[in-house]
Amino acid sequence: MSQTGSNAQASTRITRLRLGDFRNYETLTLGFDSPFVVFFGNNGVGKTNLLEALSLMSPGRGLRRATYGEMARQAGSGGFLVRSEVVSSDAATTVESRLSPDGSGRALKIDETAVKTADELLDILRVLWLTPAMDGLFTGPAGDRRRFLDRMVLAVDPAHGRRASDYERAMRSRNRLLSEDRMDDSWLSGLETQMAELGVAMAIARADLVRMLSDKIAAAAAASPFPVARLSLASGFEAVDFSMAAVEIEEEARLALRRSRPLDRAAGRTREGVHRADLSVYYAEKDMPAALASTGEQKALLIGLVLAHAQLVAAVSGFRPVMLLDEVAAHLDPGRRAALFELIGSLDVQAFMTGTDAHLFEAIADRANMIPVGGDQEGR
Repeated sequence: MSQTGSNAQASTRITRLRLGDFRNYETLTLGFDSPFVVFFGNNGVGKTNLLEALSLMSPGRGLRRATYGEMARQAGSGGFLVRSEVVSSDAATTVESRLSPDGSGRALKIDETAVKTADELLDILRVLWLTPAMDGLFTGPAGDRRRFLDRMVLAVDPAHGRRASDYERAMRSRNRLLSEDRMDDSWLSGLETQMAELGVAMAIARADLVRMLSDKIAAAAAASPFPVARLSLASGFEAVDFSMAAVEIEEEARLALRRSRPLDRAAGRTREGVHRADLSVYYAEKDMPAALASTGEQKALLIGLVLAHAQLVAAVSGFRPVMLLDEVAAHLDPGRRAALFELIGSLDVQAFMTGTDAHLFEAIADRANMIPVGGDQEGR
């Protein structure tokens, strides 16, 4: 896992956001000059839409994982524009995400130059988020935790996303071949070799992330107002010994895939591999799975985990991340809420937050851009 830039962290800020035909906004331009930005207003006026637009400055489909067509304003052209100005170490960069109305797909530009892959956005900034939809992370399906884990890995290891997409493509091809009456052994072997190499690299990157994140959590435990999480990772490979050298692990993974062909064919899927991995989170002080903690304890555990990850991203990538925190203050008591703001301030990151009540943010009102959402702004 790359450690580039770990000794010099770039202070990254989004200073301007422009929207066109995005969600409920026909046109909107906002400027930001503070590390704290608070969007406040009634439910349904478009606060989360603003965070979603900002999340498109990162690879993927944003914090809602919606289709791009769903992001286009219903009464609009069928496309949308999200354009932001990012300042890092006093250098300004323009990032544009545009969906064409003609159905040709989303296009990305950095300083007016088209980019080939969304991974290039990671050269500009790292964006992390926490939303109410993630409140069920500990009790929901393993797939949700894998996506959460992989986004954490991607923020410190930009190659992880490409490995994951290549692995999924190879696995789909293998599943398709296994379903055919006459299987091509050489083709299957090639796909299994590719899956083993990619899968082991993904498993090692995930394990590295969990180890480093655990170290950050442990180092901050004494001073943190949030409960301490203990993490463990199941790789998805039941019979592979990860204490061996990487090349030996890859060979074991390849052989495991080859041996499982008959059972995988009968099941219609690949039953073992990194696509079956799971992240387990425990409430350390109570020595119990996070899934058994109260709703409030789960929320606090998740906040502590995301804050530790932000610290890790800054240390490993060299970028102080931009954080998107949707309704994060609503279910915290005043003391823990104030502690959250102080922790964000100590990380020296830019945090965009939403809430229905501006009073929730009175502890930082004098050092935040307090932006009302709704009224004459809604739908413009």
